[in-house]
Amino acid sequence: MEYYNYIKSFHLIFVVTWFAGLFYIPRLFVYQIEASLKPSPEKEILGKQLKLMAKRLWYIITWPSAILCTIFAIWLLVLIPDWLKQPWMHVKLAFVFLLFIYHLITHKYYKQLQNGVCKKASNYMRIWNEGATFILFAVVFLVVLKSAINWVWGIIGMLVLGVLIMLGFKMYKRIREKNPEA
Repeated sequence: MEYYNYIKSFHLIFVVTWFAGLFYIPRLFVYQIEASLKPSPEKEILGKQLKLMAKRLWYIITWPSAILCTIFAIWLLVLIPDWLKQPWMHVKLAFVFLLFIYHLITHKYYKQLQNGVCKKASNYMRIWNEGATFILFAVVFLVVLKSAINWVWGIIGMLVLGVLIMLGFKMYKRIREKNPEA
């Protein structure tokens, strides 16, 4: 298995680029939604540029990274099928399944915004942006610690992370209310 480390490296590279896309696309959604509320011609100019940026990010980085990450992950599982017998891997795969659901819902939002339909508020997209963060934390800790047994600490950790993110969101919202340019 001389090439195992190469396959693992490519898998990790595409995990990083996939998450980079998933972290940035909701930010672009926030900017698109907020641009749609601006007066003309700013609304049209910003809207056109943000749609182009979202399209390039989504189809040139995010989707290809998701596909390549999955191909290399499957390849790793073919090389080491015993991982599929380990409880931590079952939990990890459940989170990966959630990540694909998150990705597909994000794709739905992408399509809506590309068609000029804003069904969600910018604040909703700011919160939506944190979904990938929760999944990333869970998967990294599972892979590094290889433990799916200690659910209590995992749940407490995720709750603390959620509280910290919401506090950060509220603080940022207050700063934006005081200074709209922030």
